[in-house]
Amino acid sequence: MDEENYGPMGADPWRRRRVTGAALVFAVVGALFAVTIWGERDAGVAGGALALEVAAGAAAWLLSPLLLWRPAGTALVLTALAAVSPAATAPATIAVLQVAQRRPFPVAAGIGAAGVAAHAVQGLWQPRGGISFGWWLLLVTLAYVALIGWGALARARRALLMSLRERARRAEAEQGRRVAEARMAERTRIAREMHDVLAHRLSLLATYAGALEYRPDAPPEKLSQAAGVVRAGVHQALDELREVILLLRTEDAGQDAAEDGRPQPVLDDVPRLVEESRDAGATVRLRDDVADPGALPAAAGRTAYRVVQEGLTNARKHAAGLPVRVTLEGRPGTRLVIDIRNPLPAEPGAGPAAPGSGTGLVGLTERVRLAGGRLDHEAGSGEFHLRAWLPWPA
Repeated sequence: MDEENYGPMGADPWRRRRVTGAALVFAVVGALFAVTIWGERDAGVAGGALALEVAAGAAAWLLSPLLLWRPAGTALVLTALAAVSPAATAPATIAVLQVAQRRPFPVAAGIGAAGVAAHAVQGLWQPRGGISFGWWLLLVTLAYVALIGWGALARARRALLMSLRERARRAEAEQGRRVAEARMAERTRIAREMHDVLAHRLSLLATYAGALEYRPDAPPEKLSQAAGVVRAGVHQALDELREVILLLRTEDAGQDAAEDGRPQPVLDDVPRLVEESRDAGATVRLRDDVADPGALPAAAGRTAYRVVQEGLTNARKHAAGLPVRVTLEGRPGTRLVIDIRNPLPAEPGAGPAAPGSGTGLVGLTERVRLAGGRLDHEAGSGEFHLRAWLPWPA
């Protein structure tokens, strides 16, 4: 298959180009054939010699369009005809140029050497007046060398252009793949953000709703207070959902989440998080041994907040009513350690107080890993233990 068939054009456009090129070659070689025969006749060639040249030249003329389909084989035939007829010289030299443009250099060099040998035979058989055989053969050799060099240069240029087009196509495909992977990673991150924010808030609402369901005989003021908390919690959940949707739109627009001025949770917000759980009726003991929490990088503080949030959420879901211990310790130059423990429920077969996706800890582990830390969790000895550490540069 010719190299041009690998180009960006389809089969039909290439076929039309090849037919047009064949017609052009046929017309040019025909004109050169007529001029050569006219010159040979004026030079006194007649009789059987002229008839032989006309026959060889006509055969070369009729075969010349095949150069665009079978350049090497057609070139050998035209070269053989050039050995007996000057009228075949023009198509033979065009054939060498075609072979040099479309075939490897060794093939073109072989065709060129055969062409020089054929013209040497032609010069011995029909000597040229006004120039010695040696000079004539030298000029023929230089012409063939120039044609082969020209064709090889054109072939190398075409190969370079094809390589550049292929590289551009691959680069575009690779860029598309990277964009798709980045979008998938961002969607995963946003899904994790939605889980962390909404699961915490909705688990609080489930706790309050459960209290209303199982204590219908509570004093009216307590019921009113619980209903108010549920209403406020619903509004907060809607606000947080709106923030997450806004985050999604912001990320789609290529902006950073912090650029629109929305506050992001940090380590200093953990006590407020604990108080929300206490207000919902949970027993949470917080031991904060963090030195200079304001020095913790914002990204690490946000991740630490999500770890505590997920730990409290899981405790409400799977161990409702049981105490939770949260320990924070660390200082600049070491690392921040987050330790959350809660007893396992007495009835292992009991389902969670609120349904969950089951992917919270998986996403949280990935979030901590991306922050350069590590998260471990285990259930044993009647206790669920969640422990994470995050790097804290000095």
